[in-house]
Amino acid sequence: MTDSGGEEPPSRPETPDREGRVPEDKWLLHQRLAVRELIDTEVSYLHLLQLCAKDIRSRLPQLPQGDLDVLFSNIDDIIEVNSRFLHDLQETASKEEEQVFLIGNLFLKFQEELERVYKVYCATYDQALLLVETYRKEPELQREIQSVIEAAVPQAGPSGLSFLLVIPLQRITKYPLLLQKILENTLPADSAYPTIQRAASALQDVTTNINEYKRRKELASKYNKVEQLTLRERLARINTHTLSKKTTRLSQLLKQEAGLVPRTEDKEFDDLEERFHLVSLCVTELKSNVAAYLDNLEAFLRFRPQDCDLDMAEGPVVQYRSLTQDLHLQAFPEFKQRLEGLVWKPLCNLARALVGPQNLIKKRLDKLLDFERVEEKLLEVGSVTYEEEAARHTYQALNSLLVAELPQFNQLAVQWLGQILRTFMALQRDLAQQVLQRAEGSLAQLPHSQVSEPAFKKLVEETLGQNGNQLQSFQENFGKVLPPPTIQPLLPGAERQVEALLSRHGPGKLYQVTSNISGMGTMDLTLLRGQIVALLQDKDTKGNSSRWLVDTGGHRGYVPAGRLERYHVAPREEGLGGYKGSCDDTQCLMPEPTPAPASTLPTITQVVAVYPFVARSSHEVGVQAGQAVTILEAHDKKGNPEWSLVDVNGQRGYVPSSFLARPPSPAPWGWNLPS
Repeated sequence: MTDSGGEEPPSRPETPDREGRVPEDKWLLHQRLAVRELIDTEVSYLHLLQLCAKDIRSRLPQLPQGDLDVLFSNIDDIIEVNSRFLHDLQETASKEEEQVFLIGNLFLKFQEELERVYKVYCATYDQALLLVETYRKEPELQREIQSVIEAAVPQAGPSGLSFLLVIPLQRITKYPLLLQKILENTLPADSAYPTIQRAASALQDVTTNINEYKRRKELASKYNKVEQLTLRERLARINTHTLSKKTTRLSQLLKQEAGLVPRTEDKEFDDLEERFHLVSLCVTELKSNVAAYLDNLEAFLRFRPQDCDLDMAEGPVVQYRSLTQDLHLQAFPEFKQRLEGLVWKPLCNLARALVGPQNLIKKRLDKLLDFERVEEKLLEVGSVTYEEEAARHTYQALNSLLVAELPQFNQLAVQWLGQILRTFMALQRDLAQQVLQRAEGSLAQLPHSQVSEPAFKKLVEETLGQNGNQLQSFQENFGKVLPPPTIQPLLPGAERQVEALLSRHGPGKLYQVTSNISGMGTMDLTLLRGQIVALLQDKDTKGNSSRWLVDTGGHRGYVPAGRLERYHVAPREEGLGGYKGSCDDTQCLMPEPTPAPASTLPTITQVVAVYPFVARSSHEVGVQAGQAVTILEAHDKKGNPEWSLVDVNGQRGYVPSSFLARPPSPAPWGWNLPS
């Protein structure tokens, strides 16, 4: 045999051709046996996979579909890849002289596909074993599963599911061994030797990558767990080790912020993280909007004007009433049900799917700080402890997992979000078509159904203009008896607090709370309606101008800017039945005085509440703007006309007199549509 540049086996002596052909024939024989073993075991392996997918999985209806998905994972993908692999492998038998070369190229060709499908199966294998263990705790279920397996695969024995589930793991790890066996029985001078050598190395890399992927998945699963712990449970977990880690991370972060140590830059991850946060923001905003949409739809369905007795003759009104009743009973409830099932639930599922990556990204920051600290020590000292080396590997594994999978996750999340939006638009379009179809018969019987669209539009505009003028006239008449806008009276005992705020901050900084405020955050204040505060800053630390920093005279914190109204410190006026507290020569701590219309209201008078009022004690009664009120006494027990004793739906209590007014009596008017 001519020398092809490869090294001769050391056990092969230089002997005559006739003597030399005998060991070559033995090598060739062993090589063919190794190839035959590869093909025969591949046939048996694929047959077992098909039994698992078709005969066994389909005969386990007693198991939930979720369990079956975990147990058999992506076995269908494995069958598809290995079926094509076996077909090409068997075709190499027709070219015996080139068979080893073709087998090596075949493994190189399928290298990426084998890694792709087997790493998914291997990553879920441990979870599948946990399910198997739970089945063993239920003897009846275990017997049913075992009988199905023994009928399909008798050689499984008592191991049952465990025997079948481990087969793909054994097969992917056996490929490098089978290739190594073929390589050992291939002469180094053979032209197929380098190819089969590369194939053996490639399959060894596949098993290594699968193990690394499995380790990363286990790491991600560990940090993905969201535990709902009480404060006591959280405190119980604090020990010197956790305190030391958190202190070290904080120290590292402060050094970076101060510019004492460099920050690790990873532009690839930063771009992926930015895109992920953008997707998360879109999902959060859409979820909030859809929730508001559903709330408004629910409120709309609760309003049922068609059930009211309109006391009108037969005609278009009855037709319209029948149409609205039909829509409220069928079209709109059906639309709401479809919206919840096809939009809201998928949107909630998408929001939950974002939690895992969010936790991993947060954990990556912690591990990055650990990694940077260890790298600094490694440069300074030259060695690290076992725990520090493990911290380095943890960060590298976590970062590699995110960089590898965030692009695919972002893409799928965007597709998922797009599908939800398209579904929402389709539901809106279907609702509009359904309403038009249902209204088609009724519209023909309504007035002006034969009027052209431009003429009808003009008619509607004229009618709305007429009714708008009527509303404006009513508003003007009603405004003649309204008192000027006033501010909620001061809370009892608040005079000294207001004096202190005035002397400390000046009158231009005083504001009054227009409605009760319940603080939710750590720095948020809880205030009562009518309380006086001083403005310290018209935005929070993040620049949000809707949250103001205020001083109550005792506490400082944030409140919603929309719940505050400037408090006017008016000049002192004699003869007002207002605040009689201490005033200086130029200012008096009270809302701007208004003529007291309540003092002219006779006892037992029907009036309406101009402004809403929230009761703050058992002596007061709350009212809504526009609510009918009966005045029992136009003053309080001390004769103060600023408070009136009223009756509101059977409840008696005091209300500020300036919040009440007589209703106007405008000329009769109403809504009418010209015929």
